[in-house]
This record gives sequence, structure tokens and C-alpha cells, in this order.
Amino acid sequence: MEESDLFKNITVLSLEQATVLPYLTLRLAEDGANVIRMEHPIYGDPNRRVGDDVLKEDRMFSYYLSINAGKKALTLDIGTPEGQEILKKLMTQLKVDIFATNQLPRNYPKLGIEYEMLKKVKEDIIWLGMTGFGPQSNEAAYDPVLQARGGLMELTGEKGGSPQVMGIPLPDMGASEHGYGLLMKALYKRAVTGQGCRIDLSMFESTVSWLTQAITHTVTFKKKVSRRGNTHEFFSPVSVYETKDGYAYVALGNDKQWETLTKIPGFESLSKKEYERNAGRIADVENLNQAINVITRKFTTGELIHIFNKATIAISKVNAIEEVVEDPLVKPNLIRSKDPKTSLEVTVAPPPCMTPYLKSTNRTLSFPPRFGEHNGEIYGGLLGYSSAQLKEFKEKNII
Repeated sequence: MEESDLFKNITVLSLEQATVLPYLTLRLAEDGANVIRMEHPIYGDPNRRVGDDVLKEDRMFSYYLSINAGKKALTLDIGTPEGQEILKKLMTQLKVDIFATNQLPRNYPKLGIEYEMLKKVKEDIIWLGMTGFGPQSNEAAYDPVLQARGGLMELTGEKGGSPQVMGIPLPDMGASEHGYGLLMKALYKRAVTGQGCRIDLSMFESTVSWLTQAITHTVTFKKKVSRRGNTHEFFSPVSVYETKDGYAYVALGNDKQWETLTKIPGFESLSKKEYERNAGRIADVENLNQAINVITRKFTTGELIHIFNKATIAISKVNAIEEVVEDPLVKPNLIRSKDPKTSLEVTVAPPPCMTPYLKSTNRTLSFPPRFGEHNGEIYGGLLGYSSAQLKEFKEKNII
């Protein structure tokens, strides 16, 4: 088997909406898995109507397009007896390997999607339930709420300023990545033992797991850990500095690098006894950063990058997204997804590590599916329902 085909026989049925689960299943689609997103035939995924109406077409707005390439789409009301029968057929006839949902746990029984229910239909199913605060909780959970409750807002913003949300939805996407890893473990376990499993992933617990330094220093060493702008709790100088034409972020990780910095022409005035050790620099970080800013303003960003790179000191221009996508490490790996109907080509962020499957497709994925786009293909072509049956299901709002 070619490495690019490793996941081609893995089928994922995902009752998904919003961000956390669609981003996770995008990662699986990038591996070449057969991902089928399932939505209610009336309400659907609310995020289909978030962002700009770039296609002038209902339920195909820009936010949805960014994280749903490479999938197929079904509509199904699994809260009806007929919908339950169709769900069981999907599970067995498509040989579903992974069932995933980010519904509230109180909806599991009435929708017939509890792990034990689906295990009776397909014994080796891998079941993933993504919730805000665990399977016992039905609290609503949006990313900013998780940033607030999970301590991320307390750590984000200027020192003495108000707490801020992060620039990306880390609780959403961090939980997606954790879910991806858990599914890989579950697939390995099933390959070894033949057994499926239930995975309950709390976005809140996922978020808290990122607080490594903060929790250890708060609980063990009774240290107050809070936001501090662009500086670092444990290293100095680490911050954003002004240049003639913009900003550069500089990060020094040890005293040897500091010594190197003070020998660069123009930076010699920073060589002081009290700054020789990292602790001394942290103790006087505000004055130190002001002194560095006086020097860096004399250089262009490009000049600083050239000088610091020669000295092996970590530095970067503060890039806008337009500049990030032109980076030679990024641009060749951007994913393209073209709509055969309108010819619109959507650019999708690359995975953290380019997958064999995406390499085999020249870094392309199928266009994000329209609402219920694959009903005919799957219900008619694969499950064997007739056109008359599908028409009746649609009239009853079952599909």
C-alpha cells in the first residue's frame, strides 16, 4: 500500500458544527480519510452563514469554507425513527470507523448517538464526543468563554491592562489537535486489539493542559502569574522592538546570547554588570527594553534581521498575514480547493506537517460541500434508497 493511501479506507461520520469538530475532521481529510459531515436538514451548521457571502449562495459563507474542504455532506434528522434507521444503515453499510459529535451530551440519547447505542450497531466503532466541559455538563461553550474560564485571557494583554482574547481560537483548535491525537491512538489500539472505544474530550480540560508553567508556578511556588504584554516571564530580553520602518520581535534564551548581543556594533552600551545574568535583566526589564528600543530605532527591520541572523540571535519581522502566506516555508504548502460550479479557488491553511495524501494530490482538496450535497450519492448510490424514497424523505424533512 502506498503511504498516501493509508487512510483511504477509514470512514468518519461526523455530526458537526461550529469550529472545533470541523477543524478536526479537516485534519483527517488531509490524511485522505473519507470524511462525511452530517447536519440537520433544516437547521444545519450555523457557521455556514458566518463570514462573507462570497458565493452569493446560502450556507456557503467564507468562515465555513476555511475548514471544510475535502469532505462530503449529508443532511439527516436522526431525531426521527426513519432517521435512526438511516443512521444505522450508514454505520453498517459504509463501515464507519469513527463517529464524532460536538452535540450537547443531553442530546445523545434522543438522537440515538450514545456510544453504547452505536456500539450495538457497529461493535468496533471509535466514538468521539467533544464537549465544552465534559460529558456530565450541558453548558454552552464558545472559544472566548473557554479562554476566559481556562485562564488564557488572564495571561493575554498588557501588564496592568484588561484581559484580552487571543488572535486565534486556541481552545477550539487546540482541542481539535488533541482530538486528532486521541483518534490516532484509538485507531492503533483497534488495529492491535480489534476493539473500538469511547473518547470524551472536554475543550476546557484541553485548554487547561496548555498552562504548564502557569500551573506549576502558581500552585507549587505560589507565584502570581498574569499578563505581561510582549515580554517573557523567564527570559529577557524577549519583546517586540521598534525599528525605522516597523517592528521586530527579538528573543534571547541565555546569557551567552546576551553577551553576543552586546558585542554587536551599536549595542555595546547595553554591556553592564547587572545585565550579565538573566535574572538581572528580568529585574530591570522595563528600563532594559527602553534602552534596546533606543538602539533598534536606528536600524531598519531588514538591517536588524541581517545583523541578528549573522549572530544567531532569534529575530523576526512582525508579519501581517499577507506576508506570512508569501513566506517560502508556507507558500508552497498552501492547500487549494476549487469549486467546480463557480471556479472559485479557496486557499486553505496547510497542516502542521505535509501529509503523504496531500502530496499525492498536489496539495489540493475537494471544495467544501454544499448543504446535503452528497445525499443522492450516499443514500441512493451506496445505501440503495430509490428516488421515490429520497423524495419522500425530503418532503418529510428527514433528509
